Formats: sequence, C-alpha cells, structure tokens
Amino acid sequence: MDHFDIDQNVVHSIMTRLIGKGCKLSLEELATVVEMVKEEILFGYVDRLISQIEMVIEISPTLNEREILQGVAKNVVEFLGAEAASIRIHDPHREEMIAFGTYPGQDADQEVAIPFEDTIAGEVVKTHQSYFVPNILKEEKYRNKEKVQKQGIHSMLAIPLSIPRFSLKDLDTEGVLQIYFKEKDKEITPLEAKIAGVFSRRASYVIAQKRIMDLQKLNLTKDRIVEQIFLKLGRREGVKMKDVFNLVIPELIDIMQIQRCALFSVTEDRQYVILEAGYPETHHGIGKTFSVQEPYIHVLVNQTGPFGEFENEKIFPSYILIDHPQQSRLLPPDLKGLLDHQQIHSVLYLPLKVEEAVQYILVFDAQAHHQRFRDEEIEIFTFFGKELMKGLRLEKMDDILHDFKNPAIAVAGFAKRLQKLLEEGDSPPRKEKIAQALKIILKETSRLQELALTLHLEGREGQEERVDLTRKLRRRFQINEETIREMKRQNIHLIEYPLESSLWIRCFPLHIERVLDNLLNNASNAIPEEGGELSIRSYRKDGWAVAEITNTGQIPAEDRERSLLGDGRGRGIHIATRLVKRMGGKMEIEAGENLTTFRVMFPLAKE
Repeated sequence: MDHFDIDQNVVHSIMTRLIGKGCKLSLEELATVVEMVKEEILFGYVDRLISQIEMVIEISPTLNEREILQGVAKNVVEFLGAEAASIRIHDPHREEMIAFGTYPGQDADQEVAIPFEDTIAGEVVKTHQSYFVPNILKEEKYRNKEKVQKQGIHSMLAIPLSIPRFSLKDLDTEGVLQIYFKEKDKEITPLEAKIAGVFSRRASYVIAQKRIMDLQKLNLTKDRIVEQIFLKLGRREGVKMKDVFNLVIPELIDIMQIQRCALFSVTEDRQYVILEAGYPETHHGIGKTFSVQEPYIHVLVNQTGPFGEFENEKIFPSYILIDHPQQSRLLPPDLKGLLDHQQIHSVLYLPLKVEEAVQYILVFDAQAHHQRFRDEEIEIFTFFGKELMKGLRLEKMDDILHDFKNPAIAVAGFAKRLQKLLEEGDSPPRKEKIAQALKIILKETSRLQELALTLHLEGREGQEERVDLTRKLRRRFQINEETIREMKRQNIHLIEYPLESSLWIRCFPLHIERVLDNLLNNASNAIPEEGGELSIRSYRKDGWAVAEITNTGQIPAEDRERSLLGDGRGRGIHIATRLVKRMGGKMEIEAGENLTTFRVMFPLAKE
C-alpha cells in the first residue's frame, strides 16, 4: 500500500460497505481498484473541473457584475448537472437579498428582492455556512414554493459568496450562490459541496479583478480630468467654464453618452438655484434662476428623501436618477416638455456639498436609457462636479481681477487730480472740483471693495435693484474717460449722443457696471493708434432699455460672431456676454463704415 496514500479508516469503511453489498476484496485488490479509478475516472473528472473553473476565471472583467455572476451560475449548472443557479447579494441598507445573476436567463417569475430575515439566503449570509435543502416543499424558510414546484425543482444547495471591499468607505459584499436540482430528497456529497464552494470563491476572484480594473479606470479618468483642467489653467487667458466643459466631457463619454450638462449654484438664502455654466453653452440660459420649491430641486438641496428606488426615479443622498422623465413625479410639466423635445430619456442630478451643505447641483442629460450607475461611476461624476466648482471659482476670480483694472486706473487718475487741486489752494471753484473728485474716488473704491468681496465663497453681489441704465452708462463713460486720460490716449474724441432718462432695469448694480466697463474698455482699445471717436447713446425700444457704445474701427464678421458667443480674444467680452445673459438681456454687434457698435438690451423694469 506504500504506493497509495489513503487514510486507513477510509479503506476499512469502503471494504465494510463492499462486504455489505456482497463484494469481498483484499487490501491489495482494493488498492488496485482505487488506482484504476484515479487513472481512468478521477483524472477526467478533475480535468473537467479545472477546465470549468478556468472558464469562470476567464470571464471578462469588462462585463458588468450582473453578467459576470450570470456566467458563474452557468458554469455551476453545467458542471454539477443542476437545473438552475442564481446569485443574490445582500443590500444592508434595505435589509434585502437582491437577485444578481441567474442561469438559465432571468425568470420573469423570479422575485427581484426577498427579505434578509428568516430566509435561506439571509441565513447563509449571517452564518457564512452552506445550507442544504433536500426537499424545498418541506422547507419553512423557502417561501416561493409554487414557482419551484411548477419548474419541477425539489432540492437546493446554498453556498456563501463574499467579495472583499476595496476602499475604507466600502463594506464587504456578501451574498449567496443557490444551486437547484430536480431530484427530491437529493443527497449532496461533501465533494459536490466543496466544488460549489470553489466556484463561489472563483466568482469572488473575477468580481475582485473587475473592481480593481474599475478603480484603475476611475483613477485614470480622475487624472485626465485634472490634467485637462490644469492644461487650461496654464494658458494665459485663464479659466473659462465653457472650455473646461469642452475639454472634460469627452472623458466621461464611456460612462454616459452625455447630450447636455449644467452646473447650478444655490443662492445664499437657499431659496433659488442659478444656472452658472452649461455644455453646450448655447443650449443653456446662463444666469436663469429656479425656485428650490420645485420638487426635484427641493429633494436635492434639502436632502429630504424619501430615499430608495421608485418606479420612475432612484433617489439617494448622493444622486437622483430620473430614468422615466415623462412619468416622473419630481419634474414640472415645462421641464418634461423640454426633455421630450430634446429626446432626453435619462437625467442624473448630483448634489455637491461644501461644509456639509449642498451648494451646487450638477446635471447630466442623456438620450440613452440609463437604469442605474455604479458607485464608482457616481464617484467620477461627483469628482468632476467638484473640479467644476473649483473651475467656476477660478473663472470668477479671473473675471474679478480683470475688472479691477479700469476702476483702479480711474481712481489713481482722480487721486492725482485731487492732489493737484489741493496744492493749488481752496478757492470755491476748486472746492467743488475737490468734492466731485472725492465723491468719485469714494464710489469707485467702494466698488473695488464689492468686487473683492465677490471672491469669497459666499459670492455676495449685493441685492437686485431698479437701476437707471442711462445714469450708469453716463457714469461709466466718465470713469472710462479718466482711464483713457491715464493711458495717454489724447487722440480719442468722446461724444455723448442723446441719452434717454429713466431707463429702469432690474439687476445687480455691480453686474451692469462690469458690463459697461468691459464694453467701453474694449471699444477704447479697438480705436486705431492714429485716433478716432468713442460715443454712447441710450433709448427704449419695444419694452427694452438699450445702451449703445460705438468706436472708430471695424471688427471682422467672423470675430463678431465669436464675440457674441463670448469667444472674443480678450476676457472682457467673455465677461460681458456672460453677465448680459445672467441679467436676461441680449447683445448685438453692428458694423458701419469704419465704425463698430456694441448694443446691449435689457428688459425694462415694471413700475
């Protein structure tokens, strides 16, 4: 017996059983039989087992987890000669066991979720022990007996399945592999149970491999997002959100076929959200406000719930997925109409928090039907949203720093004039000029302070007011005149054409001042070196308050189109177009004979 390593107790057990069946063999004869079984039968069995396990290991990790587990179930059924196999995963939040891969096929009668407590699947997850049911019809913990009876299934083996976590914030994934047989009162041999356990562990291996690849892909995508944003930061013109969207959106296409994307900010009083940036920008009304009372915005901003998977939407603290927009209870009729017109079938909303409060909302619209997103995909979208928040902040900072220039130059000019007046004495005419200069310096330094305050995260820009467009235009023209003087442009002739009084509009005063400053500054810079004219005019037309700024010099037709889209060469036109949109206005460019006119129009405010 030296050539054959077998437990003596097993040998005597086999001999006893053979004798009971009328077969008497010596130890040498038994050893010969065992050797023949090893060579002739066991080799083929083990070879088939190895091949089947290799087929499991070779399941492509590029498939989704449900498809991978369905492939595992298929291999188990084929090797063990079972009738069917299914896998259920424990959802600790809902305390349910979720169907997550079935072979053959997805049975229409299969329950998507069963309770965790007082079920076979739940018992296996709790104990981490296999559970064998020789007769399902007699098993109290098996509930849907009618279904298995109809299929002619009578026995079942349930094996624990465990997938390790891959980050500190995750939990291990626990589940059960359930194998169904037609035999009634079937006996499961220790070998069959052990083999089923091997298949379960190989399933964990394939899922783990997939998750590692997903993590690598997630980190690579994050790196590409950051790389694209830093690439943009390295350019002299600074950050423009439209460029950030255009650079980064292609990196997300593998996850979601995105038709539109938008970033909203929550106002300080948390009563409204403002559309800050969009992709493509021409499809969005930058600056539009929406009430937090809209159901979908209310749930996002205030995180009220209820959370879970519903018929037409999935609502969780980290995201809302509207997978049937036209039937969703969260969306208002006008938004449903817009989505229907755009043929949008999935909308993903991500709340973005700052200091535990939702301050921004990122929205993706897709024509594809998305039923769910994995945690890793939501993490990518959230990471992208947080990078957009940084980009938006940087864009505003670049805009503010750009808009410091004109008032700062003007203040320096008025301060020099004030110093000269003080040196000349204090006669009554000089006192009046001193007072005027001081008044302008005070107003402009106050404005510089307002600009500086908008750099804070709160972004306070004052309160909306009724503002006389003509009065603002005249004052900014005066400030620009001082800037021209400081820049030694003596050959620019300034003209005030008719200015209609009481052109009341509603806006943030700081916004209209920044628009006019940038347009006046651009117009001054566009005048040729040999000199020319700079003029202003204002009037009302068809319910609009209109301000015109005209300068000597012409702008090519292609540059006119780019300027109206906010793509002009300088940053000033980008700032002006964005703020005009935010105020609900519009802008036109008209070319005359060696003249260019920028025309901005805003809705006249109601009394």
